[in-house]
Amino acid sequence: MTEFVRLEVADGVATLRLDRPKMNALNAQVQEEIRLAAQEATERDDVKAVVIYGGEKVFAAGADIKEMAEQSYTDMVSRSAALQTAFATVARIPKPVVAAVTGYALGGGCELALCADVRFAAEDAVLGQPEILLGIIPGAGGTQRLTRLVGPSRAKDLIFTGRFVKADEALRIGLVDRVVPAEQVYDEALAWARQFAGGASFALRAAKEAIDSGLEVDLATGLEIERQQFAALFATEDQKIGMRSFVENGPGKAEFKGA
Repeated sequence: MTEFVRLEVADGVATLRLDRPKMNALNAQVQEEIRLAAQEATERDDVKAVVIYGGEKVFAAGADIKEMAEQSYTDMVSRSAALQTAFATVARIPKPVVAAVTGYALGGGCELALCADVRFAAEDAVLGQPEILLGIIPGAGGTQRLTRLVGPSRAKDLIFTGRFVKADEALRIGLVDRVVPAEQVYDEALAWARQFAGGASFALRAAKEAIDSGLEVDLATGLEIERQQFAALFATEDQKIGMRSFVENGPGKAEFKGA
């Protein structure tokens, strides 16, 4: 049993819920519990999509600075690897993942949100990478995932200054994808995730892998990744179901089996 992170599954959607009062500080234990929950979401066939949620008041205000303050270089060599592994496990969930951001998503909290495929934020949400103000830099993917999402100039502005970004600016620069009233954030994220509960699971997995892997390579290699994923889907039952349904009933009416 985990203490601060739960995976709650209903109707094909898993909620990876952080619950470490008051601010969901991401200490070593929480990081490991995030990794375990993400691994479980990956492995469970009844999970078709995932919502990452920190509760009504805060997503995650960052790392546990009290825990980190006295650590040495040699301590952090091993600790930083475990931290990146935990977040990479979230990023590699082969299913649609949405972060429902309420309150603060700062430092490691922002980096966790960056691991999702899309981000929905409350109107009063605040995001940022303020590590520079502590004399360090982001260590759980911020310099890499943020740059890929918003571009190098904007990423450098946010990381160099450590400034906080309100929801409206986050939407404008592409850091989040939707801004809604705070009381609607989780429901909106859940609704987005639920549309995949009856989806073509292998096609969704292939699409995510092609996009994410393609970002790391040149165009020609990316196109080859896409070609292989595209062709492989013709070995699935869902491809037969989807195309047969289209021919007989028109688009959008297929009842996929996830096989």
